[in-house]
Amino acid sequence: MQEQNFKNHTRIASAWYYAGLGMAGVVTVFSLIYAQDYNNAMGGILVPVLFVDIAIGLILIGFFARSFALKAQDRAIRAEENLRHFVLTGKLLDERLTLSQIIALRFAADEEFVDLAQKAANENLSNKDIKMAIKNWKADHHRV
Repeated sequence: MQEQNFKNHTRIASAWYYAGLGMAGVVTVFSLIYAQDYNNAMGGILVPVLFVDIAIGLILIGFFARSFALKAQDRAIRAEENLRHFVLTGKLLDERLTLSQIIALRFAADEEFVDLAQKAANENLSNKDIKMAIKNWKADHHRV
């Protein structure tokens, strides 16, 4: 596996974004075009409305499935990093840290994690600033 760093750590679920949303979009567009012909042989407006409804439902299901998985993973990351900080210092993470800051801190190796967490809390660093400040990158290949 390629070594992970700030420049290559993001992941895109390309099959979901391009194929899944693309197919749902095609169904929606063609259903809307088909709906303009009220005298079609398939029963008037009912069939195209059902297709549009199904396409919108699939898009919503996909969106919520992805967002629920990310929320669950974010909660797990918060707990893991809190535990890691507690093991290293005997104290929980600073309450001023936001979830996005904690998620960014997960890439920091133990040697710089505590100092970087304190700096992030004191200076209110953005998640990008935190990631750019990491010298010894700890890869996370299991992010959803």
